Amino acid sequence: MPNDYFKFKQFTIHQDKCAMKVGTDGVLLGAWANCENAKNILDIGTGTGLIALMLAQRSKTNIDAIEIDEVACRQAKENVGNSLWRERIEIINKSFQNFSKSTNNKYDLIVSNPPYFQNSLFAPDKKRTDARHNSNLELEDIIDGAKKLLDEEGILSLILPYLEGNMVILKSFEKGLYCIRQTKVLPKPNREPKRLLLEFMKIKKPLIEQEIIIELNKRHEYSEAYKNLTKDFYLAF
Repeated sequence: MPNDYFKFKQFTIHQDKCAMKVGTDGVLLGAWANCENAKNILDIGTGTGLIALMLAQRSKTNIDAIEIDEVACRQAKENVGNSLWRERIEIINKSFQNFSKSTNNKYDLIVSNPPYFQNSLFAPDKKRTDARHNSNLELEDIIDGAKKLLDEEGILSLILPYLEGNMVILKSFEKGLYCIRQTKVLPKPNREPKRLLLEFMKIKKPLIEQEIIIELNKRHEYSEAYKNLTKDFYLAF
């Protein structure tokens, strides 16, 4: 299979010429987000559709997936069209800012693996830059838009680098979205966490704190926790 295809158990991702690559962050969020009772899901910045497809596999609900990049949007539509859930996923080529202003939809789950590399050097290719940086989508835009679009008991789920994640927890609190679940993502045992999986609601609840280790002592020697979380998707597990 060509390098621009990623094969999962129930779907294949095509990402040729697309800046938004398949990665561990997207797989983690797609497997971790709580979609058990979701009836309407919104995926912000769907890229090639990975998280939307994972959530479609895990639920029976309809999913709106927003993507501003035209190339990624075309590939997301192709990936969804080749899947078992093509009738339940709508790919929308629009910025989240415009979408959140124009829609009257309400969602009980909103997910995003957002462009968060605020402090890294800009990549020379504009599409790659837009995918990695907040030049098109600020984290604050996600917080504001999610608060508007979430129903009263809805959930916002994000994956972010550890530093940015803690900043978003504080900023969301100021805006009336409260972190109720967080999972620290450690690349290996006894390492500092690199990512935070975060769940927010408009309702204050006791915070549930967890952690997950990706790999053990060797490359591709995955922890049982990571395998259990993602086993429904990876061919290797």
